[in-house]
Amino acid sequence: MCGIIGVIDRSKERMDGQAIRSALSMMDERGSGEGAGYVAYGAFPEFADYYAIHVFFDAIHETKAAVDEELSKWGTIVHEEEIPTFEQPNIRKIHTPWRYFFQPDARLMPRSTTPEDDIVMHVVMKVNTSIPGALVYASGKNIAIFKASGWPEEVADFYRIQDYKGYIWLGHNRYPTNTPGWWGGAHPFNLLHWSVVHNGEITSYGTNRRYIESYGYRCSMFTDTEVVAYLFDLLVRRHHLAPELAVRALAPPFWDEIDRMPGREAHLNRAIRLTYGPALMNGPFAIVVANPDAIVGFTDRIKLRPLVTGTMGPRLYISSEEAAIRVMEPDVGDIIMPRAGEPVIGRVYT
Repeated sequence: MCGIIGVIDRSKERMDGQAIRSALSMMDERGSGEGAGYVAYGAFPEFADYYAIHVFFDAIHETKAAVDEELSKWGTIVHEEEIPTFEQPNIRKIHTPWRYFFQPDARLMPRSTTPEDDIVMHVVMKVNTSIPGALVYASGKNIAIFKASGWPEEVADFYRIQDYKGYIWLGHNRYPTNTPGWWGGAHPFNLLHWSVVHNGEITSYGTNRRYIESYGYRCSMFTDTEVVAYLFDLLVRRHHLAPELAVRALAPPFWDEIDRMPGREAHLNRAIRLTYGPALMNGPFAIVVANPDAIVGFTDRIKLRPLVTGTMGPRLYISSEEAAIRVMEPDVGDIIMPRAGEPVIGRVYT
């Protein structure tokens, strides 16, 4: 179940959220009304140099001061605002969504190779594990995330995503199976530059979680998809793997396939599997992830969940269903169903 869709304009022309709202609503049968969400890259050009930290507050007057204090330890709050919302009949506003634009002080983490990113990661983990009633659900630069418990069109109208623009959009219609539907469990999941939408189930979640937490991450949102965002941050940002190799670590070829590969290719794939064995994800899944430079789609190693791609000019579309893509672009071409475990990557033009 679950419906996923993503689009990148490789020329970085920004699109409003109306089209992806309509496309995700096309896949309502893939959801249950228990969660939906969207992410837009390029949403805050006026604050593009600052981290857009999004927080759900349960009781804002009781918890916000603690979050303000934690942020102030590590940098400067440049601007903050309650995220505008608009009442919808079937969405109960049980959290207050808040947005900070934050500038970390790199001098406070001098031994780090990416001090600003590491400061923000530390703040996210600290808030989510030690401040009850506050949940940081997005923390990247120039990235807006909108999610709640509801149907895709309701969540879109709740935040009026048509008022926002981005050159990358992801959308997700949730059908929770192992965890209850709640705002924090809705997709997308985000950490710093990476945002993730996911259809399926990560049956290796326990192993993946123990592995990622050994590097200082803390899983606190009670769903398997959270670990995917952290794995991409670890492999790409901290270990400097190309996205293609990160996918190779998470959804690698089977050993018998590696044995049939030419020498150098076999050597590379063996090295990745041996180095990143605990990061390997089992189970049926289709995943679309994004960072400011690219969008990446891939499935599990035997493709137990659907994924289809299409292009039109500078735009690459990735979705669970071709019909949803055609809602956004009726004349889309080059419809492809990627092979199992094979990444499809669209990068912005340089």
